[in-house]
Amino acid sequence: MLRLSRAVALIVLLLLAPTVAAERLRLVADAWPPFTDATLINGGLATDIVSTALARAGYASDFEQVPWARALMGVGDGRYDVLINAWYDEARTHLGQFSAEYLLNRVRFIKRRADPIEFQNLQQLHDYPVAVVRGYAYSADFDADPKLQKVPVHNFAMAVRMLAAQRVRLTVEDEYVARFYLARESPRVRNAVEFLPKPLSENSLHILVSLKNPKHEQIVAGFDREISKMKADGSYARLLKQHGM
Repeated sequence: MLRLSRAVALIVLLLLAPTVAAERLRLVADAWPPFTDATLINGGLATDIVSTALARAGYASDFEQVPWARALMGVGDGRYDVLINAWYDEARTHLGQFSAEYLLNRVRFIKRRADPIEFQNLQQLHDYPVAVVRGYAYSADFDADPKLQKVPVHNFAMAVRMLAAQRVRLTVEDEYVARFYLARESPRVRNAVEFLPKPLSENSLHILVSLKNPKHEQIVAGFDREISKMKADGSYARLLKQHGM
């Protein structure tokens, strides 16, 4: 009788195994290179870090790239399990559970190498034209300062080329984003500019796990645990290096 019970239990486990293995987390993000972009290696830096940490925690995953509003709405209604690239916002806690920080977005000013500009406060920059991307939010103080000479442009590539050509004195961008695009610029442009040391703002990057997923607390705990282990064992740093950061 005992042998029969064990045999039945084994059959049940074997029947259940394919179902368990088939469970996959649905990751989502908008296009935001180098963090999330389906055209980049492993979906970009953030996608690679997140999917690796989740895999180490025991979760397979698939990545889908959609516009930001659709991604956020999809996490709220349970269509997606994990939003990869979320800054903390109180309103979003009604949609999902935030992980701990796994990346830090530092928005920094960029100047020409020979230009003796310093930045400790925004008042120091009032005399300098600053190229900004239309529609971007950089920081509350920067966005609201009427004395800054903001020169709207279509994208960062245009901004940094204007800077190298001495048509503006500064531009501003997330450091990872800037490094990604600078690596694709000509040496003439890339070598003509440098970051100012002090960041304009810093925002921690998190995953947001849908509250519709009944395992959201378990997923966040596993993710946070594996990110800490990845930082300790060097695999986190290796991913940054693989993505050119």
